[in-house]
Amino acid sequence: MLYAKKTAAQKRLDLQETLKKGGAQQFPGAFTPLSAKLIEEKGFPGVYISGAVLANELGLPDVGLTTLTEVAARGGQIARLTELPCIIDADTGFGEPMNVARTIQELEDAGLAGCHIEDQFNPKRCGHLDGKNMVDLDTAVKRIAAAVEARRDPNFLIMARTDLRAVEGLEAAIARMKALVEAGADAIFPEALKDLGEFETVCRALEPLGVPVLANMTEFGKSELFTRDQLAEAGVSMVIYPVTLLRASLGASERVLDAIREEGTQQSQVEQMLTRVRLYELVDYEAYNAFDTGIFNFDVPTLDIDSNNANL
Repeated sequence: MLYAKKTAAQKRLDLQETLKKGGAQQFPGAFTPLSAKLIEEKGFPGVYISGAVLANELGLPDVGLTTLTEVAARGGQIARLTELPCIIDADTGFGEPMNVARTIQELEDAGLAGCHIEDQFNPKRCGHLDGKNMVDLDTAVKRIAAAVEARRDPNFLIMARTDLRAVEGLEAAIARMKALVEAGADAIFPEALKDLGEFETVCRALEPLGVPVLANMTEFGKSELFTRDQLAEAGVSMVIYPVTLLRASLGASERVLDAIREEGTQQSQVEQMLTRVRLYELVDYEAYNAFDTGIFNFDVPTLDIDSNNANL
């Protein structure tokens, strides 16, 4: 009710333990606080918050137009509602190394469990688009070093993302990954790898350094949508599905709107909707009612109403 029971510090410890387990731990992407609650109820170990999703929610393309204030605020809203650790996309850190340092502390204060910082120029491009411009190695390393120095909770996960694979090839990308780990990165996010073999090569190259590797399983991207078992066998520790729930929700919304426009009613789509009772369960009406019946003195509907479409 209101806020998760776990503190941000405990969630960060949970994240560290989750990553130690390896085995391609799955982190679906939340696009609202309530969607994070749904991810938790389905038994996933953590939540991912995509920069592309945060931008798209504002009607913006993913080209570095969001601000630190917007990202930290929305990330905090999502993190507050779930007991799960939340990892957020911090793009390029919103500026130079000093800006990166502030970014880390703002995200810590917002209750996030970790973030990733990438090595593109700002304005950046979505990782699965062509024509990316990369900063030099020195700049990339300074961003990560600044992030590590700025954090106050040593369990706040600092992940380094590199997009160099698409620009200079896999060998150069692996060399940069190793340098970013030397700068203090706790985990590595190699963006837009070509195939499962490349994931295996990256994981094998980084294994002596003891850092988890993330796989981005975004739809319509450069990588095939590999299964969790395939990625675990390749050595991947974490898998994100950044825009999946947003795309699914918007797809459903579009279909309902088409039905209303073409059929004059939403009736044909009602069976596909989340019921009123299920929504009330997610929002946890019962807990608010029990908290203070002198204020929250309403009756929580039971499952019986779902048998009547008029009350859905």
